[in-house]
Amino acid sequence: MSVLPTPNRSSFGAPIGIIDIGSNSIRLVIYEGEGRIPSILFNEKIMAGLGKGLGKTGQLDREAVARTIAALARFRRLAQDMGVAKLRTVATAAVRDASNGPDFIEQLAAIGLPVELLPGKAEASLAGHGVLAAIPHADGIVGDLGGGSLELVGVADGGIGNGVSVPFGVLRVAQMKIDSARTLDRALAKALARAKWSGTPEGKPFYMVGGSWRALARLHQALTDYPLPIIHQYVLAPSEAQRLVRALGQLDPKRIKGIAGIATSRIASLGDAAMLLAALVRALKPSTLVVSAYGLREGLLHSSLAPDVRNLDPLIEAAREEGVRQGRFPEHGDLLDRWIAPLFASEPPHLARLRHAACLLADVGWRAHPEFRAERGLDVALHGNWVAIDAAGRAMLGQALFTHFGGDGVCPIVNRLIGYDAAAKASQWGLAMRLGQRLSGGVSEPLESSTLNVNGGNLLMTLRGEDAALYGEAVERRHKMLAASLGLKPEQRTG
Repeated sequence: MSVLPTPNRSSFGAPIGIIDIGSNSIRLVIYEGEGRIPSILFNEKIMAGLGKGLGKTGQLDREAVARTIAALARFRRLAQDMGVAKLRTVATAAVRDASNGPDFIEQLAAIGLPVELLPGKAEASLAGHGVLAAIPHADGIVGDLGGGSLELVGVADGGIGNGVSVPFGVLRVAQMKIDSARTLDRALAKALARAKWSGTPEGKPFYMVGGSWRALARLHQALTDYPLPIIHQYVLAPSEAQRLVRALGQLDPKRIKGIAGIATSRIASLGDAAMLLAALVRALKPSTLVVSAYGLREGLLHSSLAPDVRNLDPLIEAAREEGVRQGRFPEHGDLLDRWIAPLFASEPPHLARLRHAACLLADVGWRAHPEFRAERGLDVALHGNWVAIDAAGRAMLGQALFTHFGGDGVCPIVNRLIGYDAAAKASQWGLAMRLGQRLSGGVSEPLESSTLNVNGGNLLMTLRGEDAALYGEAVERRHKMLAASLGLKPEQRTG
Protein backbone atom coordinates (compact mmCIF):
# COMPACT_ATOMS: atom_id res chain seq x y z
CA MET A 1 0.00 0.00 0.00
CA SER A 2 1.35 3.42 -0.91
CA VAL A 3 1.08 6.13 1.72
CA LEU A 4 0.66 9.74 0.66
CA PRO A 5 2.38 12.45 2.72
CA THR A 6 0.22 13.85 5.47
CA PRO A 7 0.71 16.74 7.86
CA ASN A 8 2.93 16.00 10.81
CA ARG A 9 1.61 18.12 13.63
CA SER A 10 4.96 18.04 15.37
CA SER A 11 6.52 19.61 12.26
CA PHE A 12 4.70 22.84 13.13
CA GLY A 13 6.92 23.10 16.18
CA ALA A 14 5.98 24.68 19.49
CA PRO A 15 3.18 27.26 19.72
CA ILE A 16 3.98 30.82 18.76
CA GLY A 17 2.25 33.98 19.91
CA ILE A 18 1.65 37.47 18.57
CA ILE A 19 0.59 40.47 20.62
CA ASP A 20 -0.77 43.30 18.48
CA ILE A 21 -0.88 46.67 20.26
CA GLY A 22 -3.21 48.78 18.16
CA SER A 23 -4.61 52.24 18.61
CA ASN A 24 -8.02 50.88 19.54
CA SER A 25 -7.56 47.24 20.58
CA ILE A 26 -4.92 44.99 22.11
CA ARG A 27 -4.94 41.33 21.11
CA LEU A 28 -3.05 38.15 21.88
CA VAL A 29 -3.25 35.26 19.42
CA ILE A 30 -1.47 31.96 20.03
CA TYR A 31 -1.01 29.68 17.03
CA GLU A 32 -0.14 25.99 17.09
CA GLY A 33 3.06 26.60 15.12
CA GLU A 34 4.48 28.08 11.94
CA GLY A 35 2.66 26.16 9.21
CA ARG A 36 0.86 27.52 6.15
CA ILE A 37 -2.42 27.93 8.05
CA PRO A 38 -1.76 27.07 11.71
CA SER A 39 -4.80 26.67 13.92
CA ILE A 40 -5.48 29.27 16.58
CA LEU A 41 -5.08 27.87 20.09
CA PHE A 42 -6.06 31.03 21.96
CA ASN A 43 -7.38 34.47 21.05
CA GLU A 44 -8.17 37.34 23.44
CA LYS A 45 -8.79 41.03 22.84
CA ILE A 46 -9.42 44.11 24.93
CA MET A 47 -10.61 47.44 23.58
CA ALA A 48 -8.06 49.62 25.36
CA GLY A 49 -8.41 52.77 23.25
CA LEU A 50 -4.76 53.81 23.56
CA GLY A 51 -5.15 56.36 20.78
CA LYS A 52 -8.53 57.85 21.72
CA GLY A 53 -7.10 61.23 22.77
CA LEU A 54 -4.05 61.25 20.54
CA GLY A 55 -5.39 63.81 18.09
CA LYS A 56 -5.92 66.38 20.83
CA THR A 57 -3.13 65.69 23.31
CA GLY A 58 -0.48 64.01 21.20
CA GLN A 59 -0.18 61.37 23.92
CA LEU A 60 -1.43 57.90 24.74
CA ASP A 61 -4.37 58.04 27.13
CA ARG A 62 -3.15 57.46 30.71
CA GLU A 63 -6.05 55.27 31.79
CA ALA A 64 -5.74 53.27 28.57
CA VAL A 65 -2.01 52.80 29.20
CA ALA A 66 -2.72 51.38 32.67
CA ARG A 67 -5.37 49.00 31.28
CA THR A 68 -3.04 47.95 28.48
CA ILE A 69 -0.10 47.18 30.76
CA ALA A 70 -2.34 45.09 33.04
CA ALA A 71 -3.70 43.19 30.03
CA LEU A 72 -0.25 42.64 28.58
CA ALA A 73 1.04 41.26 31.86
CA ARG A 74 -1.79 38.73 31.68
CA PHE A 75 -1.01 37.96 28.04
CA ARG A 76 2.64 37.36 28.82
CA ARG A 77 1.79 34.99 31.66
CA LEU A 78 -0.73 33.07 29.52
CA ALA A 79 1.80 32.67 26.73
CA GLN A 80 4.37 31.38 29.21
CA ASP A 81 1.93 28.87 30.71
CA MET A 82 0.87 27.66 27.24
CA GLY A 83 4.45 26.84 26.30
CA VAL A 84 4.80 29.52 23.62
CA ALA A 85 8.28 29.24 22.16
CA LYS A 86 8.30 32.61 20.46
CA LEU A 87 6.22 35.61 21.51
CA ARG A 88 6.32 38.59 19.19
CA THR A 89 4.89 41.92 20.36
CA VAL A 90 4.27 44.68 17.82
CA ALA A 91 2.90 48.19 18.16
CA THR A 92 1.41 50.40 15.47
CA ALA A 93 0.21 53.96 14.85
CA ALA A 94 -0.80 55.20 18.32
CA VAL A 95 2.48 54.18 19.96
CA ARG A 96 4.42 55.29 16.91
CA ASP A 97 2.94 58.79 16.91
CA ALA A 98 2.50 59.51 20.63
CA SER A 99 5.02 61.69 22.45
CA ASN A 100 4.91 59.28 25.39
CA GLY A 101 5.22 56.24 23.15
CA PRO A 102 8.88 55.62 24.09
CA ASP A 103 7.98 55.69 27.79
CA PHE A 104 5.21 53.16 27.16
CA ILE A 105 7.64 50.85 25.35
CA GLU A 106 10.07 51.09 28.27
CA GLN A 107 7.29 50.11 30.71
CA LEU A 108 6.56 47.03 28.62
CA ALA A 109 10.23 46.09 28.47
CA ALA A 110 10.27 46.26 32.28
CA ILE A 111 7.60 43.52 32.48
CA GLY A 112 9.49 41.33 30.01
CA LEU A 113 7.78 42.34 26.76
CA PRO A 114 10.17 43.82 24.20
CA VAL A 115 8.13 45.68 21.57
CA GLU A 116 8.72 46.05 17.84
CA LEU A 117 7.50 49.47 16.75
CA LEU A 118 6.34 49.00 13.16
CA PRO A 119 6.87 51.86 10.69
CA GLY A 120 3.79 52.80 8.69
CA LYS A 121 5.04 51.27 5.45
CA ALA A 122 5.92 48.02 7.20
CA GLU A 123 2.45 47.94 8.72
CA ALA A 124 0.93 48.35 5.25
CA SER A 125 3.14 45.61 3.83
CA LEU A 126 2.18 43.19 6.60
CA ALA A 127 -1.51 43.86 6.01
CA GLY A 128 -0.90 42.97 2.37
CA HIS A 129 0.82 39.75 3.41
CA GLY A 130 -2.16 38.95 5.62
CA VAL A 131 -4.57 39.27 2.72
CA LEU A 132 -2.35 37.14 0.48
CA ALA A 133 -2.17 34.50 3.21
CA ALA A 134 -5.94 34.08 3.00
CA ILE A 135 -6.66 35.16 -0.60
CA PRO A 136 -3.54 34.07 -2.51
CA HIS A 137 -4.72 35.42 -5.87
CA ALA A 138 -5.75 38.82 -4.51
CA ASP A 139 -5.20 41.56 -7.08
CA GLY A 140 -6.05 45.08 -6.02
CA ILE A 141 -5.64 47.41 -3.05
CA VAL A 142 -5.55 46.40 0.59
CA GLY A 143 -6.88 48.92 3.08
CA ASP A 144 -6.18 48.24 6.77
CA LEU A 145 -8.26 50.52 8.99
CA GLY A 146 -7.13 50.80 12.59
CA GLY A 147 -7.86 53.25 15.33
CA GLY A 148 -4.98 55.58 14.58
CA SER A 149 -4.15 55.08 10.92
CA LEU A 150 -5.17 53.73 7.56
CA GLU A 151 -2.68 51.67 5.58
CA LEU A 152 -2.99 51.17 1.83
CA VAL A 153 -0.92 48.79 -0.28
CA GLY A 154 -1.26 47.14 -3.66
CA VAL A 155 -1.15 43.35 -4.05
CA ALA A 156 -0.85 41.33 -7.26
CA ASP A 157 0.67 38.05 -8.43
CA GLY A 158 1.47 37.07 -4.85
CA GLY A 159 3.57 40.19 -4.33
CA ILE A 160 3.32 43.38 -2.30
CA GLY A 161 3.58 46.88 -3.76
CA ASN A 162 4.66 50.09 -2.07
CA GLY A 163 2.43 50.92 0.86
CA VAL A 164 1.56 54.08 2.72
CA SER A 165 0.16 54.94 6.13
CA VAL A 166 -2.03 58.01 6.66
CA PRO A 167 -3.52 59.33 9.94
CA PHE A 168 -7.10 58.37 9.11
CA GLY A 169 -7.91 55.75 11.74
CA VAL A 170 -11.47 55.70 13.10
CA LEU A 171 -10.44 57.40 16.34
CA ARG A 172 -8.79 60.24 14.46
CA VAL A 173 -11.55 60.66 11.91
CA ALA A 174 -13.94 61.10 14.84
CA GLN A 175 -11.85 64.06 16.02
CA MET A 176 -11.71 65.77 12.62
CA LYS A 177 -14.12 68.55 11.76
CA ILE A 178 -15.83 66.73 8.90
CA ASP A 179 -19.01 68.55 7.89
CA SER A 180 -19.54 66.88 4.51
CA ALA A 181 -18.39 64.10 2.23
CA ARG A 182 -16.58 66.69 0.12
CA THR A 183 -14.56 67.86 3.14
CA LEU A 184 -13.53 64.28 3.91
CA ASP A 185 -12.64 63.64 0.26
CA ARG A 186 -10.35 66.69 0.18
CA ALA A 187 -8.67 65.79 3.47
CA LEU A 188 -8.07 62.21 2.31
CA ALA A 189 -6.73 63.35 -1.07
CA LYS A 190 -4.26 65.71 0.63
CA ALA A 191 -3.09 62.99 3.00
CA LEU A 192 -2.55 60.51 0.17
CA ALA A 193 -0.69 63.13 -1.85
CA ARG A 194 1.60 63.90 1.10
CA ALA A 195 2.27 60.19 1.49
CA LYS A 196 3.06 59.97 -2.26
CA TRP A 197 0.47 57.25 -2.79
CA SER A 198 0.51 56.09 -6.40
CA GLY A 199 -2.13 53.40 -5.97
CA THR A 200 -3.15 50.92 -8.65
CA PRO A 201 -5.36 51.25 -11.72
CA GLU A 202 -9.06 51.77 -11.13
CA GLY A 203 -11.45 48.85 -11.38
CA LYS A 204 -9.59 46.49 -9.05
CA PRO A 205 -10.99 44.94 -5.84
CA PHE A 206 -10.52 46.76 -2.56
CA TYR A 207 -9.71 44.39 0.32
CA MET A 208 -11.06 45.58 3.66
CA VAL A 209 -8.93 44.73 6.72
CA GLY A 210 -9.61 45.71 10.32
CA GLY A 211 -12.21 45.26 13.02
CA SER A 212 -14.25 48.35 12.16
CA TRP A 213 -14.75 47.27 8.57
CA ARG A 214 -15.52 43.70 9.63
CA ALA A 215 -18.21 45.14 11.89
CA LEU A 216 -19.58 47.11 8.92
CA ALA A 217 -19.77 43.89 6.94
CA ARG A 218 -21.68 42.24 9.79
CA LEU A 219 -24.13 45.13 9.71
CA HIS A 220 -24.52 44.80 5.95
CA GLN A 221 -25.22 41.08 6.27
CA ALA A 222 -27.93 41.84 8.84
CA LEU A 223 -29.50 44.56 6.70
CA THR A 224 -29.61 42.31 3.63
CA ASP A 225 -30.64 39.14 5.48
CA TYR A 226 -27.58 37.34 4.13
CA PRO A 227 -27.85 33.61 4.90
CA LEU A 228 -24.21 32.80 5.73
CA PRO A 229 -22.66 34.65 8.72
CA ILE A 230 -19.08 34.31 7.49
CA ILE A 231 -17.16 37.55 7.07
CA HIS A 232 -14.05 36.39 5.23
CA GLN A 233 -14.36 37.04 1.48
CA TYR A 234 -17.78 38.60 1.92
CA VAL A 235 -18.29 40.82 -1.12
CA LEU A 236 -20.09 44.15 -1.33
CA ALA A 237 -20.77 46.35 -4.33
CA PRO A 238 -18.91 49.68 -4.01
CA SER A 239 -22.23 51.53 -3.90
CA GLU A 240 -23.06 49.73 -0.65
CA ALA A 241 -20.53 51.87 1.22
CA GLN A 242 -22.71 54.95 0.82
CA ARG A 243 -25.78 52.88 1.65
CA LEU A 244 -24.16 51.98 4.97
CA VAL A 245 -23.48 55.66 5.67
CA ARG A 246 -27.16 56.44 5.19
CA ALA A 247 -28.29 53.41 7.21
CA LEU A 248 -26.09 54.31 10.16
CA GLY A 249 -27.58 57.79 10.17
CA GLN A 250 -31.01 56.27 10.73
CA LEU A 251 -30.48 53.08 12.75
CA ASP A 252 -31.09 52.95 16.48
CA PRO A 253 -27.85 51.88 18.22
CA LYS A 254 -29.92 49.41 20.24
CA ARG A 255 -30.73 47.53 17.04
CA ILE A 256 -27.05 47.41 16.08
CA LYS A 257 -26.18 46.12 19.54
CA GLY A 258 -28.43 43.14 18.90
CA ILE A 259 -26.50 42.06 15.79
CA ALA A 260 -24.24 39.09 16.49
CA GLY A 261 -20.56 39.74 15.87
CA ILE A 262 -20.61 43.52 16.39
CA ALA A 263 -18.89 44.47 19.63
CA THR A 264 -20.62 47.19 21.62
CA SER A 265 -17.34 49.10 21.77
CA ARG A 266 -17.30 49.34 17.95
CA ILE A 267 -20.77 50.82 17.48
CA ALA A 268 -19.78 54.44 18.09
CA SER A 269 -17.12 54.33 15.37
CA LEU A 270 -19.16 52.56 12.68
CA GLY A 271 -20.39 55.80 11.13
CA ASP A 272 -16.85 57.14 10.75
CA ALA A 273 -15.67 53.80 9.33
CA ALA A 274 -18.50 53.86 6.79
CA MET A 275 -17.81 57.48 5.78
CA LEU A 276 -14.14 56.70 5.25
CA LEU A 277 -14.98 53.60 3.20
CA ALA A 278 -17.32 55.64 1.02
CA ALA A 279 -14.59 58.26 0.54
CA LEU A 280 -12.12 55.58 -0.52
CA VAL A 281 -14.64 54.20 -2.99
CA ARG A 282 -14.95 57.65 -4.55
CA ALA A 283 -11.17 58.09 -4.64
CA LEU A 284 -10.06 54.61 -5.76
CA LYS A 285 -13.11 53.51 -7.81
CA PRO A 286 -12.74 49.80 -6.99
CA SER A 287 -14.65 47.05 -8.79
CA THR A 288 -15.76 45.32 -5.60
CA LEU A 289 -15.26 45.48 -1.85
CA VAL A 290 -13.93 42.23 -0.35
CA VAL A 291 -13.63 41.65 3.38
CA SER A 292 -10.52 39.88 4.68
CA ALA A 293 -10.51 38.29 8.12
CA TYR A 294 -6.72 38.17 7.88
CA GLY A 295 -4.51 41.19 8.40
CA LEU A 296 -1.36 42.29 10.15
CA ARG A 297 -1.00 39.39 12.59
CA GLU A 298 -1.42 36.76 9.89
CA GLY A 299 0.87 38.83 7.70
CA LEU A 300 3.61 38.53 10.30
CA LEU A 301 3.34 34.75 10.04
CA HIS A 302 2.98 34.63 6.27
CA SER A 303 5.94 36.92 5.56
CA SER A 304 8.24 34.72 7.67
CA LEU A 305 7.41 31.46 5.86
CA ALA A 306 9.75 29.82 3.39
CA PRO A 307 8.60 30.42 -0.21
CA ASP A 308 7.67 26.79 -0.79
CA VAL A 309 5.42 26.80 2.27
CA ARG A 310 3.96 30.20 1.44
CA ASN A 311 2.97 28.96 -2.01
CA LEU A 312 0.90 26.05 -0.68
CA ASP A 313 -2.87 26.29 -1.19
CA PRO A 314 -4.28 27.28 2.23
CA LEU A 315 -7.68 25.68 1.62
CA ILE A 316 -6.22 22.33 0.57
CA GLU A 317 -3.70 22.35 3.41
CA ALA A 318 -6.34 23.17 6.00
CA ALA A 319 -8.77 20.58 4.62
CA ARG A 320 -6.06 17.93 4.60
CA GLU A 321 -5.11 18.74 8.19
CA GLU A 322 -8.76 18.62 9.29
CA GLY A 323 -9.19 15.31 7.52
CA VAL A 324 -6.22 13.91 9.40
CA ARG A 325 -7.47 15.36 12.67
CA GLN A 326 -11.01 13.99 12.40
CA GLY A 327 -10.75 11.10 9.96
CA ARG A 328 -9.78 7.45 10.29
CA PHE A 329 -7.59 6.96 7.22
CA PRO A 330 -5.15 9.85 6.63
CA GLU A 331 -4.26 9.06 3.01
CA HIS A 332 -7.81 8.38 1.90
CA GLY A 333 -8.86 11.89 0.78
CA ASP A 334 -6.19 12.33 -1.89
CA LEU A 335 -6.78 8.80 -3.20
CA LEU A 336 -10.52 9.36 -3.32
CA ASP A 337 -10.06 12.56 -5.30
CA ARG A 338 -7.85 10.80 -7.83
CA TRP A 339 -10.35 7.92 -8.11
CA ILE A 340 -13.37 10.11 -8.95
CA ALA A 341 -11.47 12.73 -11.00
CA PRO A 342 -11.95 10.98 -14.41
CA LEU A 343 -15.70 11.57 -14.12
CA PHE A 344 -15.18 15.32 -13.91
CA ALA A 345 -12.21 15.81 -16.22
CA SER A 346 -13.84 18.71 -18.06
CA GLU A 347 -14.33 20.81 -14.93
CA PRO A 348 -12.28 24.02 -14.61
CA PRO A 349 -9.45 24.16 -12.04
CA HIS A 350 -11.41 26.15 -9.47
CA LEU A 351 -14.07 23.41 -9.30
CA ALA A 352 -11.47 20.62 -9.26
CA ARG A 353 -9.88 22.35 -6.28
CA LEU A 354 -13.17 22.44 -4.37
CA ARG A 355 -13.80 18.79 -5.20
CA HIS A 356 -10.35 17.92 -3.87
CA ALA A 357 -11.11 19.77 -0.62
CA ALA A 358 -14.39 17.85 -0.31
CA CYS A 359 -12.57 14.53 -0.69
CA LEU A 360 -10.06 15.52 1.97
CA LEU A 361 -12.99 16.14 4.31
CA ALA A 362 -14.83 12.96 3.35
CA ASP A 363 -14.38 11.34 6.75
CA VAL A 364 -15.07 14.27 9.09
CA GLY A 365 -18.59 13.10 9.92
CA TRP A 366 -17.95 9.52 10.97
CA ARG A 367 -18.02 10.27 14.72
CA ALA A 368 -21.41 11.96 14.50
CA HIS A 369 -24.71 10.20 15.08
CA PRO A 370 -25.61 8.42 11.81
CA GLU A 371 -28.81 10.42 11.43
CA PHE A 372 -26.91 13.71 11.64
CA ARG A 373 -23.76 13.02 9.62
CA ALA A 374 -25.10 14.90 6.60
CA GLU A 375 -25.78 17.96 8.75
CA ARG A 376 -22.31 17.62 10.25
CA GLY A 377 -20.70 17.65 6.81
CA LEU A 378 -22.73 20.68 5.78
CA ASP A 379 -21.79 22.54 8.95
CA VAL A 380 -18.07 21.81 8.56
CA ALA A 381 -18.11 23.23 5.03
CA LEU A 382 -20.27 26.29 5.64
CA HIS A 383 -18.96 27.35 9.03
CA GLY A 384 -15.44 25.95 9.17
CA ASN A 385 -12.54 28.33 9.68
CA TRP A 386 -11.49 28.13 6.03
CA VAL A 387 -9.77 30.75 3.91
CA ALA A 388 -9.19 31.08 0.17
CA ILE A 389 -12.83 30.15 -0.40
CA ASP A 390 -15.84 32.38 -0.95
CA ALA A 391 -19.48 31.80 -0.01
CA ALA A 392 -20.24 30.01 -3.28
CA GLY A 393 -17.28 27.71 -2.74
CA ARG A 394 -18.45 26.92 0.80
CA ALA A 395 -21.89 26.10 -0.58
CA MET A 396 -20.44 23.72 -3.20
CA LEU A 397 -18.30 22.07 -0.56
CA GLY A 398 -21.25 21.83 1.82
CA GLN A 399 -23.60 20.24 -0.71
CA ALA A 400 -20.95 17.69 -1.68
CA LEU A 401 -20.41 16.63 1.93
CA PHE A 402 -24.14 16.70 2.69
CA THR A 403 -24.80 14.29 -0.17
CA HIS A 404 -21.74 12.20 0.62
CA PHE A 405 -22.97 11.62 4.17
CA GLY A 406 -26.41 10.53 2.98
CA GLY A 407 -28.32 13.80 2.81
CA ASP A 408 -31.21 13.94 0.34
CA GLY A 409 -31.88 16.78 -2.09
CA VAL A 410 -30.45 20.30 -2.18
CA CYS A 411 -30.04 22.16 1.10
CA PRO A 412 -32.10 25.40 1.16
CA ILE A 413 -29.14 27.56 2.18
CA VAL A 414 -27.04 26.06 -0.62
CA ASN A 415 -29.79 26.69 -3.14
CA ARG A 416 -29.98 30.31 -2.01
CA LEU A 417 -26.23 30.82 -2.29
CA ILE A 418 -25.49 29.07 -5.62
CA GLY A 419 -28.74 27.87 -7.19
CA TYR A 420 -29.90 24.41 -8.18
CA ASP A 421 -27.57 23.68 -11.12
CA ALA A 422 -24.34 24.26 -9.18
CA ALA A 423 -25.76 22.34 -6.21
CA ALA A 424 -26.57 19.42 -8.50
CA LYS A 425 -22.94 19.34 -9.67
CA ALA A 426 -21.76 19.28 -6.05
CA SER A 427 -24.23 16.47 -5.33
CA GLN A 428 -22.61 14.42 -8.10
CA TRP A 429 -19.27 14.87 -6.35
CA GLY A 430 -20.89 13.70 -3.13
CA LEU A 431 -22.39 10.61 -4.74
CA ALA A 432 -19.05 9.70 -6.32
CA MET A 433 -17.29 10.13 -2.97
CA ARG A 434 -19.99 8.03 -1.31
CA LEU A 435 -19.45 5.24 -3.83
CA GLY A 436 -15.67 5.29 -3.43
CA GLN A 437 -15.86 5.21 0.33
CA ARG A 438 -18.39 2.36 0.37
CA LEU A 439 -16.32 0.33 -2.09
CA SER A 440 -13.07 0.78 -0.17
CA GLY A 441 -14.28 0.89 3.41
CA GLY A 442 -11.99 3.89 3.76
CA VAL A 443 -8.73 2.06 3.08
CA SER A 444 -6.46 2.52 0.13
CA GLU A 445 -6.08 -0.81 -1.70
CA PRO A 446 -9.49 -0.99 -3.40
CA LEU A 447 -9.15 2.56 -4.75
CA GLU A 448 -5.61 1.94 -5.95
CA SER A 449 -6.55 -1.24 -7.79
CA SER A 450 -9.87 -0.17 -9.35
CA THR A 451 -11.01 2.47 -11.80
CA LEU A 452 -14.17 4.47 -12.42
CA ASN A 453 -14.70 5.95 -15.88
CA VAL A 454 -17.33 7.00 -18.37
CA ASN A 455 -17.48 4.43 -21.16
CA GLY A 456 -19.92 5.58 -23.82
CA GLY A 457 -23.28 5.77 -22.09
CA ASN A 458 -22.12 3.70 -19.13
CA LEU A 459 -20.46 4.44 -15.81
CA LEU A 460 -17.85 1.70 -15.79
CA MET A 461 -16.27 0.40 -12.60
CA THR A 462 -13.39 -2.02 -13.20
CA LEU A 463 -12.12 -4.25 -10.38
CA ARG A 464 -9.29 -6.77 -10.19
CA GLY A 465 -10.41 -10.39 -10.13
CA GLU A 466 -9.55 -10.86 -6.48
CA ASP A 467 -11.53 -7.70 -5.61
CA ALA A 468 -14.78 -8.80 -7.24
CA ALA A 469 -16.25 -9.66 -3.84
CA LEU A 470 -16.12 -5.98 -2.90
CA TYR A 471 -18.93 -5.25 -5.35
CA GLY A 472 -21.70 -6.03 -2.86
CA GLU A 473 -25.29 -4.84 -2.76
CA ALA A 474 -24.50 -1.55 -1.03
CA VAL A 475 -21.80 -0.73 -3.60
CA GLU A 476 -24.09 -1.70 -6.48
CA ARG A 477 -26.85 0.54 -5.12
CA ARG A 478 -24.55 3.56 -4.86
CA HIS A 479 -23.10 2.81 -8.30
CA LYS A 480 -26.64 3.02 -9.72
CA MET A 481 -27.39 6.27 -7.88
CA LEU A 482 -24.26 7.97 -9.19
CA ALA A 483 -24.83 6.71 -12.73
CA ALA A 484 -28.40 8.02 -12.71
CA SER A 485 -27.24 11.47 -11.54
CA LEU A 486 -24.83 11.57 -14.49
CA GLY A 487 -27.41 10.32 -17.01
CA LEU A 488 -25.53 7.04 -17.45
CA LYS A 489 -26.08 3.33 -16.87
CA PRO A 490 -23.98 1.40 -14.35
CA GLU A 491 -21.54 -1.23 -15.64
CA GLN A 492 -19.12 -3.37 -13.65
CA ARG A 493 -16.27 -5.43 -15.07
CA THR A 494 -13.63 -7.62 -13.51
CA GLY A 495 -10.30 -7.84 -15.16
